[in-house]
Amino acid sequence: MGGLARGFPLARTPHGNTNMAQYPALIEPGDGGFTVSFRDIPEALTCGDTLEDARAMAADALLTAMDFYFEDRRPVPAPSAAREGEELISLPASAWSKVLLLNAMLEQRVTPAELARRMGTRPQEVTRIMDLGHSTKIDTIEKALAALDHQLQLSVA
Repeated sequence: MGGLARGFPLARTPHGNTNMAQYPALIEPGDGGFTVSFRDIPEALTCGDTLEDARAMAADALLTAMDFYFEDRRPVPAPSAAREGEELISLPASAWSKVLLLNAMLEQRVTPAELARRMGTRPQEVTRIMDLGHSTKIDTIEKALAALDHQLQLSVA
């Protein structure tokens, strides 16, 4: 089973980061607030009046930007190691598991209809699984990954 989608494994990034759901963000002071950008996810841009506000907005922008990848059926880049001056912003585990699923589907060129067939379910169910706004049981995501010959691995650090 090894790696998952775009050559990065479930448990570790190419840079050794074991929490793959964290993306480096550059938070810079600006005119009356702070701007936030992500090297790995250029669609995620935001700002905040205070540093804490900017961090909260960054988490929201990161999650919102994932929708673009899902809508366009593009692979989500793996997070790179943080550079000096960058902060790590977490993506919710529920969203991250769906990112892994999307990347695996794209890597194997499996359509949602084909995934539904492999899972023995209706295409509408896969549509819901692939919706970041829809709560999906982790067991369902695990089943979808298994249909792609991948194994979901969880760990606690």
